[in-house]
Amino acid sequence: MKKYKILMTYKNTEGLETLLNHSDIQVDIKPKPSQEELVSLVKAYDGLLIRSEVKVTKEVIEAADRLKVICRAGTGVDNVDIQAANKKGIVVMNVPGGNTISACEHTIGLILAMMRNIPQAHHSLKSGRWEREKFVGSELQGKTLGLIGLGKIGSEVAKRMKYFDMKIIAYDPYVSEDYAYQLGVELKSFDEVISEADIISLHVPKTETTKNLIDRNTISKMKDGVKIVNCARGGIVNETDLYEALKSGKVSSAALDVFEKEPPESSLALLQLDNVVVTPHLGASTEEAQVKIAQEVSQMLIDFFINNVIRNAVNLPSVDHDTYLKLKPYIELLEKLGRFQGQIITSGIKEIYIQYIGEIFQQLNTYILTSAFIKELMSEMVDIQLNYVNAQLIAKERGVTIKESKIREGKEFKEYINIQITTDQQVYNISGVVISENNYRIIEVNGLETDIEPEGNIIVVTNIDRPGIIGKVGTLLGNNNINIARMFVARKQAGADAMTFINVDGEVNPQIISQIEKIEGIKAVKFVKL
Repeated sequence: MKKYKILMTYKNTEGLETLLNHSDIQVDIKPKPSQEELVSLVKAYDGLLIRSEVKVTKEVIEAADRLKVICRAGTGVDNVDIQAANKKGIVVMNVPGGNTISACEHTIGLILAMMRNIPQAHHSLKSGRWEREKFVGSELQGKTLGLIGLGKIGSEVAKRMKYFDMKIIAYDPYVSEDYAYQLGVELKSFDEVISEADIISLHVPKTETTKNLIDRNTISKMKDGVKIVNCARGGIVNETDLYEALKSGKVSSAALDVFEKEPPESSLALLQLDNVVVTPHLGASTEEAQVKIAQEVSQMLIDFFINNVIRNAVNLPSVDHDTYLKLKPYIELLEKLGRFQGQIITSGIKEIYIQYIGEIFQQLNTYILTSAFIKELMSEMVDIQLNYVNAQLIAKERGVTIKESKIREGKEFKEYINIQITTDQQVYNISGVVISENNYRIIEVNGLETDIEPEGNIIVVTNIDRPGIIGKVGTLLGNNNINIARMFVARKQAGADAMTFINVDGEVNPQIISQIEKIEGIKAVKFVKL
């Protein structure tokens, strides 16, 4: 009798032969079960192998009495309730980067189809018409390609499009100039890229920052007749605003593989336009990509069940249980420090230097700790989902130098962690300490001693240390019904620059942050969510 049972919720088994034929593993295939079916079925399984079509909700996870691992055959795990999995002790795995080449080539295919009106000409000829004059296209040679995002997919697009003799410019504030130079890409500001490019291709994740990144306002800054390509995520482009720009001719054509709602309604206005090329989210849909992902999934699940090795875990580092218990508080501290710094830094990262100070770190492999920090630091800077396995690799691919050192004894604290981040513009420092279980503190920021609980919503203000400035901030927050929970002012001496950390009970919208920035004596403001 086989020891482990895996429920697979899709039918394509190509590339899964190693897993399917394993003597200790039984794989049962039930394509696209309904939520009710999945809740009932999952009770009998140790593992769950899914794609994007199936949602593993809190209800599914709560019903899973035996489940030890959820494996997503692909990148995104937004269809899995990670928090519920954490509470149940279920490992969630994915296959990051398996579709990079497929998504890159699909982007290029859409660009070519859009430039030469290939789908429209195909439909015309199939309909019995011969309309050569109607479908005169444009060449890529000599045109400027603007990439928004220079991560794995954006970089692969850049490498290939150079051979079309194009000028390639890119906006990515988290990529170093050295890395871009090696690709033959010129880094520019967002406004410069969208105003100079003949073709704009999007390669960023969908976050609160990138939602509706391309809208009426940004389109107005583009060249007349610009062309837009989106193979990244639906919702990055405001579909209503793009439709209006395509109708007016401001945008001459667009190519879309993703939509805000998928599948889109057949009545979606964009689908009615002749100058739009569309495909049904096919970026990762190649035989080669699916086979690569399947082969990786096979080995990951065999490693998990047979070899007690965890790879590509989204919610758990790849270590044995006893070591993990020792590392857990420091993993959580570093994730908080990473999320904090990731929302403060606004330029390309060149180097990350982490000092592990204290006896506890001397015998521990700190690779996972460093990965925990980088995973959160760069989570919104890249177009691929980061985890403990791939975070350092992706950072290094983007030209980031990673350094570590261990110091046996601390001064004021027995054990703490100090991090220095060098960017294209400045150097950032942050230090943190574990006080007790679930009790963490940021004890230094940019050379200033602090005592900040890295939790909730924090307004970070850099200001001149003189009377009345922070009072005005407090008044502004009060007038907008925002309650201050805690506040800490860090300074070296009276009258010099200070940093003020204001913990607030609710979120603060960008309009209020903009108002704070206008207060005399305020040098910079950031809103951080932890």
